[in-house]
Amino acid sequence: MTVDKLLLSQQVQPVSPLTRAGGKPVQKTGSSVFDKVLASQTEEIKFSSHAQQRMRSRNISFGPQEMNLLQSAVKKARDKGARESLILMGDMALVVSIKNNTVITAMDGQSIKENVFTNIDSAVVL
Repeated sequence: MTVDKLLLSQQVQPVSPLTRAGGKPVQKTGSSVFDKVLASQTEEIKFSSHAQQRMRSRNISFGPQEMNLLQSAVKKARDKGARESLILMGDMALVVSIKNNTVITAMDGQSIKENVFTNIDSAVVL
């Protein structure tokens, strides 16, 4: 009998679920620890060092209300498939990497005027 015929003649057995050290099968839940960590990371907005420098030099600060608005804007942009977005919040403009949840740069009202924003694919106006 050839190897091919031997392999075809053998019955394929189903793979048993993974087991823990005690021999108990691993129970799959609706969301794993990894999923929870990933979800929490995708909600956190980070500020690049460049954005932090610009915010300090332009006296821009964010409180809880502004952070909630920013997170809402990033979520809206993500839901529409945006990758790099201009977010206009009152008299501030932020260029945000949606895929990285990172503010790339920040500008106040004076710095916005007569400025050209490049490398963006969307804008969110709040």
